[in-house]
Amino acid sequence: MNAIMAPPQSMNLRELLDSGWEPKSVKQEMRDNFSRMLAAGDDLFPGIVGYDDTVIPEINLALLAGHDMLFLGEKGQAKSRIMRMLTRFLDEWIPYIDHPDLPVHEDPSRPISSLGRRLIAEHDPEDIKIAWWHRDHRYAERLSPGTKFADIIGEIDPAKLTGGVSMSAEEALSFGLIPRLHRGIFAMNELPELDDLVQVGLFNILEERDVQIRGYPIQFDLDIVILFSANPATYNRSGKVIPQLKDRIGSIIQTHYPVERHQGIEILRQELGDQFDGEYPVQVPYFMYQIVEEITNQARKSKYIDHASGVSARFSLANLRTLIASARQRGILHQERPAVPRISDFGHIYSSSLGKLELDMMGTHQMSERQVLDAVMSEAIRVVFSEYVEEHGLGAIAEIFRGGVRVEVGDLLPSHAYAERLKSVPPAWNLAFEVNASESEAVRASCVEFVLAGLYSMDRISRSQRHGKIEYEL
Repeated sequence: MNAIMAPPQSMNLRELLDSGWEPKSVKQEMRDNFSRMLAAGDDLFPGIVGYDDTVIPEINLALLAGHDMLFLGEKGQAKSRIMRMLTRFLDEWIPYIDHPDLPVHEDPSRPISSLGRRLIAEHDPEDIKIAWWHRDHRYAERLSPGTKFADIIGEIDPAKLTGGVSMSAEEALSFGLIPRLHRGIFAMNELPELDDLVQVGLFNILEERDVQIRGYPIQFDLDIVILFSANPATYNRSGKVIPQLKDRIGSIIQTHYPVERHQGIEILRQELGDQFDGEYPVQVPYFMYQIVEEITNQARKSKYIDHASGVSARFSLANLRTLIASARQRGILHQERPAVPRISDFGHIYSSSLGKLELDMMGTHQMSERQVLDAVMSEAIRVVFSEYVEEHGLGAIAEIFRGGVRVEVGDLLPSHAYAERLKSVPPAWNLAFEVNASESEAVRASCVEFVLAGLYSMDRISRSQRHGKIEYEL
């Protein structure tokens, strides 16, 4: 994260005007900064993976066009993350009139409130204090369910009416989030869940940039960028979003899940950061990343899971964190450094998976969520193992088990228990699995379990389970 530069020195309005400062609208700010960064070849959306040829070009055009945007996609497709990231295209600091009674961060050159205009008209520029607003504070978002008109637009303040202020006067209002974000960015998540009254209020702001509260129109020249997010299943449902509001949204940005598995793995590694380090470090073989991400891919394709709901990237992340935790627990118990996740650790991902999948009640045929997850995991292991077999050959991978052995596996078994069974490791394993199975007992144990689970998924060996441990027999 970039360090925040110190704000410009405190000054009055005269000093600000003499400094050569020129006012800009929010959209002009974003267009200018985006254009500068694009010309310089900067990384425009750092950390956003898999959208270079699809989503990002559409956002770029929307920024240049000065559009309000709707991000349309299923859960876990980085919609909120991208919306929050758009603040990087704002100026780092902007000036505003420093007065405790002003309801918004007023542009010193063109205040929109009656009090702001009076201050400019009745005071010398030297007497008007200027403060500075950082871009990180010029963004706010709201989740639609439970959101009321007063929350984001405003409400008449009874206390002000008691004090003698007219109900039709601007001073009678208590402003909601959007007016308070004047000169900033406001994001509304799950747009279709807003009730019609709030949608009409948003329509007025997008169309006229004014605020209407309880039938009293308050002419505010609001300067704001408004962003929305929505799930296609609800956004496209008739009656969920009023047509007038849909018509005023400048650009619809369609998001999607990673097209390639390696993109999902890149996201996982990026999100986990330094969680592999510490007193008991964890090393994750690449095939374990592949299985974790393939479980998510299979869940998204499963006929037993509601496709309209989607399967979030958080599903993969939560499952991988569970595997790392299980491996780390084993490392602590047996003093293994580094600890290495195994297939048997997948026995714990029910805790991180159940509740994140929404079953298609028409297609499950009374299958439980746990049974659906078992089927998805089994298919993911088969798919990933088949890819290794196709590239390196089943014989080379399964060579060590040709003599017919019985191997017991379990998430709490020490790694040396596997090493005792397998005195030598085929050279092909190190080539195939991108890890050194010969050098590390913990890595070897993970490879052994992967091969055994893969052979079982291809009906090459049998498996029995007893007292929480699994036994494979060839």
